Amino acid sequence: MPMRIECKNFESRSYPNGDTVRKCNLDLAPDAPWRCPENCSKYERRLADVAWTHGSLVVPPTPPEPSGLDDGSAAAVLDEAEEILNAAGSSIRAEVDAEHAAAKPNVFKRLFGRKR
Repeated sequence: MPMRIECKNFESRSYPNGDTVRKCNLDLAPDAPWRCPENCSKYERRLADVAWTHGSLVVPPTPPEPSGLDDGSAAAVLDEAEEILNAAGSSIRAEVDAEHAAAKPNVFKRLFGRKR
């Protein structure tokens, strides 16, 4: 089944360089941006776009499907890429947290430390 653009969980975003992201906000479409699961349990038709501003452009057409989509290899590659990014994100977060902890002033040393 092609991506359901009328689903409440579908999002499409275009960038100034021409790139477009088409995705399921719940990450339930392993073959995005080409297909949604056949019987998605979270499919919910979008009823209204409250407080949204719509431009004059329409959602760009879906890119052509890769040849390996039917055998599951495309989803496997995307899953592996996601795992790599998630692992990098957690290590970067740990580095930033360590830098913040090292830069935090010690209040007790300042208040009760020796005066020279």
